[in-house]
Amino acid sequence: MKPISFPVLSVSSSEFDERVRKNVNDCIFCKIIAGQIPACKIYEDADTLVFMDIWPIVKGHALVIPKRHYADIVSSPAEVLAKLIFVAQKIAAAQKRALKADGINIMQSNGRAAGQVVDHIHLHVIPRFNSDGHHWNWKTQKYADGPEMQELGDSISAELNKAGK
Repeated sequence: MKPISFPVLSVSSSEFDERVRKNVNDCIFCKIIAGQIPACKIYEDADTLVFMDIWPIVKGHALVIPKRHYADIVSSPAEVLAKLIFVAQKIAAAQKRALKADGINIMQSNGRAAGQVVDHIHLHVIPRFNSDGHHWNWKTQKYADGPEMQELGDSISAELNKAGK
């Protein structure tokens, strides 16, 4: 594996949320990083690890994880998220070429309600084929009316403004 060059992440342990720190010892992904659990690794650099998902949605499904433990997108520093998507892009390009994939899904879930099973942020990079038979089964919903959508949008905007973002 040839490493991808990317700026080293500088995140001190003091930036970890206590809730996240408690989960490190029981985290299956942290155990994979530490070499305590085997994995089919396809890429590794100083900050990230990529390995094949043992329960692939479609064969070739890979997981991109940071080597530092963060539970989800909200607790992850922006530079960690940037590095994850940078590596995911490289993995997606390799999947397209190596597997002759017709498309790629990049997914990331946060919390049990969203389908997150392992509390260590990760990106799913899933090669897709016209003939793979997988469907997301997303059922779209409708807002009751325009004002309902606007009210929800305004609520999110107000929260962003409060946070200074």
